[in-house]
Amino acid sequence: MHEKEHPDQGHHPVDPPATQRRVAKRTTVISGIAILFIAIAAAVVLAADALLLVFACILMAILLYKLSEIMARRFHMNRKIALTIVVVALTAIIGIGGWAMAPQISEQSTKLAEEIPAAVKRLQGEVQQHPLLKRVVDELPPPEQIVKQMGNMVPNAGLFFGGVIGALGNVVIILFVGIYFATSPSLYTQGALRLVPMTKRPRAKEVQQELGKTLASWLLGKAASMLIVGVATTAGLMMLDVPLALILGIIAGLLDFIPYLGPIMAGIPAVLLALSISPDLALYTALLFLGVQMVEGYVLQPMIEAKAVDLPPALVIVMQLIFGTLFGFAGVALATPLAAALAVIVKMLYIEDVLGDKPAQ
Repeated sequence: MHEKEHPDQGHHPVDPPATQRRVAKRTTVISGIAILFIAIAAAVVLAADALLLVFACILMAILLYKLSEIMARRFHMNRKIALTIVVVALTAIIGIGGWAMAPQISEQSTKLAEEIPAAVKRLQGEVQQHPLLKRVVDELPPPEQIVKQMGNMVPNAGLFFGGVIGALGNVVIILFVGIYFATSPSLYTQGALRLVPMTKRPRAKEVQQELGKTLASWLLGKAASMLIVGVATTAGLMMLDVPLALILGIIAGLLDFIPYLGPIMAGIPAVLLALSISPDLALYTALLFLGVQMVEGYVLQPMIEAKAVDLPPALVIVMQLIFGTLFGFAGVALATPLAAALAVIVKMLYIEDVLGDKPAQ
């Protein structure tokens, strides 16, 4: 007779304690990831100004490194010597230029602060004569409140400290930290790579290099664009005999760092001042800004995007609105390079690595 087979023979009973341990381990891991995510999100929100300041320092370092690299390659010299020359040259140009134009800039800035409220009042008086526009004007705040709101943007323009002194402090921090980063970039890039698992480090290095290349190309192109826009706007306003042409041109050049929204912000005070003289001059001033921005948008911007990253205008504006809402004026100013960096990360780490959609060779 055959020995009766036990019903459980050949089966390994599941150990309930082992199952419970696995479940507890998974729960702990998921909870830890959730807590880490919440902690990172809280840190980003609470330390947003400091993080934006660090990103601005990185942008400065990339710009200085790229300029020194170009000089070192062209003149066959040591890169650190080239970096020293670049820093000294930029400091001399800005310092001498600022010292030479400081009295005029200071005088025109004071006049601009006085003329804008008067121009707004004159504009409101003119529009009161038109019934359709009168409704819109009645909804606008008084000129004093408009100027106060514009003044409130100044502390928000600072990334870490508020006010004018804080803005100067930010410039000093960005410059010196950028110089330190640009002097020994490998010290910081290799340190960041050590935080990545060893098997992923080659790919992380590729992403890191692509980020640096993209931001460097964008910064060089944008710096050239800002200079051209500032000079062209100043020259055009002088030819039109618009008051305070120098300070308005400087504002136009600086705000050109912010695509799409920056030119509008720069054009409003110029058109208001021109309108205080005559409607025709205001029209010519608006056409001047429109012409400069058309050249910038159809000639300079494509050249920048050809070597950097092609960002759709709608995406840039949405990013400006989001970062502006979260971080103030500094978020608006840094939205485009942040969007360019995020585009590279999404493209390489998600589209290429996760989805497997490799770019065409």
